[in-house]
Amino acid sequence: MNNTTDYIGFDVHKKTISYCVKKMDGTLHEEGVIEATRPELRSWVERRPRQWVGAMEATLFTGWIYDELKPHACELKVAHPAMLKAIAASKKKNDRVDAEKIADLLRCDLLPESYMAPIYIRELRRMLRYRNLIVSEAVRMKNKISGLLMETGTVYNKKRLHGEGYFTELLENLEEVPPSVVSLLQFSRGALEMFQSVERQLRRQLSQDAQLRKRLELLKTIPGVGDIVGLTWILEVGEVQRFSSIANAISYCGLCSAQNSSAGKEQRGPISKQRNRHLQSVLVEAGKLAPRWNPQLKALHERELKRGSRNRATLAVARKLVAYLVSVDRSGKPFEMRMMDGEAKEAG
Repeated sequence: MNNTTDYIGFDVHKKTISYCVKKMDGTLHEEGVIEATRPELRSWVERRPRQWVGAMEATLFTGWIYDELKPHACELKVAHPAMLKAIAASKKKNDRVDAEKIADLLRCDLLPESYMAPIYIRELRRMLRYRNLIVSEAVRMKNKISGLLMETGTVYNKKRLHGEGYFTELLENLEEVPPSVVSLLQFSRGALEMFQSVERQLRRQLSQDAQLRKRLELLKTIPGVGDIVGLTWILEVGEVQRFSSIANAISYCGLCSAQNSSAGKEQRGPISKQRNRHLQSVLVEAGKLAPRWNPQLKALHERELKRGSRNRATLAVARKLVAYLVSVDRSGKPFEMRMMDGEAKEAG
């Protein structure tokens, strides 16, 4: 970059976007506020007299603003919000100051950059996260149905409760149950069926997407990885090449503890909360179930279970799953099960 390039920091919000334009030597060139609408943003960017690079903090509103500005910028970056707060902490804080600090960090090449996935990945990721919301709401409806029956002292078969035939029969034979409870049970059942129908449609649409299908099928060659684990990995990670090592991928998934090292002393805390919570949740659940289908993960789980708690064993399996996912995704080749040391000796 040269002195003919402007460095622009954006502080984005729901209704407004504050911006600060600086030259390479740090001279303040321009600052102001734009209304957070597409027409206003297009009008502003078309009036830029010089080439420019920009940066903004990752927020709920960043996606559409980034997509709108990206074609007009020499380079556009998104900053990691947690790291940005640590760097830019100060007594005085407002939108104008925030935009100026982002511009300075960008100009000095100190911006803690955050990964921005391609548009099609972000669109499908939105669908997957909506599907996860639908699943959690369906579970709430199931719990509500059970709760209503327990409140009225109704005896029911827990395993069969949510089957359509059994529920209909149960509803017809309810005794000494207030009519209001019967109505609530019917409402809850209707909501549950709606949630389940939407979930099936979303999962089918995601798993059959042409851009994801080949990559998903490769990941599913790993025993213990199904549609949801594979889709969550693809859509939350985006491009696997952005991880320099398996350890970085494990850290991103939130499967390692926080580290605090000073003066030669090192302390390990609980699992770090700086993670992708969607991936962490899915991989922890997969860590509990995958040993049923993968003999190597089963052996790992049993070995770690002897050394510590069940949670430790689950995390060890989840970390190994991440290693499998990174290797298969990066190589583009199906998973191949390798013999463990004990199995190799027996074969020899």
